[in-house]
Amino acid sequence: MSANNTWTVIFGGPSPEHEISILTGLQAERVLRSAGHTIQPVYVAPNGQWLLVPDNTEAKDYLEGSPSGSKELDVRLGGQPGLYLKKGMGSKRLDVDAALLCFHGGGGEGGGAAFVCELLGIPHTGSSLYAGAVGMDKLAFAGLLANAGIPSLPRQHVSHTSTPEFAGPYIVKPRFGGSSIGIEIVDDIDTARALADSSPHLKNGAVIEPYRADIVDLNISFRTYPTLELTALERPLRGDKDAESSGAGGVYSYQEKYLQGEGGAGLTHAPREFPAQVPDVVASRAVELATAVAEVTRLTGIVRVDLLWDPADDSVYVNEVNTIPGALSLYLWSPTRPPAEVLTDALREAVERRIRWPQAGFSQGIALKAAGGIAGKLVGMGS
Repeated sequence: MSANNTWTVIFGGPSPEHEISILTGLQAERVLRSAGHTIQPVYVAPNGQWLLVPDNTEAKDYLEGSPSGSKELDVRLGGQPGLYLKKGMGSKRLDVDAALLCFHGGGGEGGGAAFVCELLGIPHTGSSLYAGAVGMDKLAFAGLLANAGIPSLPRQHVSHTSTPEFAGPYIVKPRFGGSSIGIEIVDDIDTARALADSSPHLKNGAVIEPYRADIVDLNISFRTYPTLELTALERPLRGDKDAESSGAGGVYSYQEKYLQGEGGAGLTHAPREFPAQVPDVVASRAVELATAVAEVTRLTGIVRVDLLWDPADDSVYVNEVNTIPGALSLYLWSPTRPPAEVLTDALREAVERRIRWPQAGFSQGIALKAAGGIAGKLVGMGS
């Protein structure tokens, strides 16, 4: 691999977490550029427009849209796919050795951006289309955990025709989503159903879990290149210090996750206990479970696993997985790995272990030759 690679950091996208994606992208750009890498920052606006933005923009530059000096890109599929910069009467194809995907939530984190990059012929971080989609579907992820024997709290979809197998109170969550947006605590299933019908965050699907006020949030990150490696365990701290000290629960909210802390907004500055002060058995169990999640999901790059700890018996459960975590979890890696090393390793993985799938035509026409006339296949179809 050349020492003069051109890395492209892609961020933004249509998602409720659009602003957090901007922050992550700008942080990643700074980290890589300060380490001497050539970086192309690409911003995807909420309306789907792709733009090459100036180097070293600031968060405030995006308050009213794309930053001044941005240049529109064409996203082209076909015989010569890629990202093209409009230039005079023509266009110039951007050289992209690999893309660091910094999308949060929405189709970007859910595998959509990975699939777009695959169509464009661009190596990318952020796992595959399939792994990303499962990570963003809370019900499918719960089923995957159950199949693999990985402990988690019960989780079911909010149904109008069936009753949950566990009693309330419940946490109601969007089925498809990557953050704390739209999460509510309710006492009964009727309230959960009403929320599922009325909340804009839940209308596309909702899941419920038993609400446990005594349970504690824990996070751990893993990366998959050059080998599987994990960070120390983190305990996020909530804004209510009285509740935190007493162990009382609540939901670790979007505001607490991203908008708290000294030194500016963003997950990097959120209050936390790191490393988490937990019994050794809990820390060891967290490593075991995160390793199992890495194995069964086939997620790659930099991933964060959200866990739940019951202090009463030191049980640990897997709650969710973040396929493209906020700030790319660099704050969890910094005590043991320089942030630039973590990011460049993820990009090298994208190039050296590029995700490829069987291409069209691998069957060499066998099915087409055997099909015969199409008219004969229409029998019984009402044509």
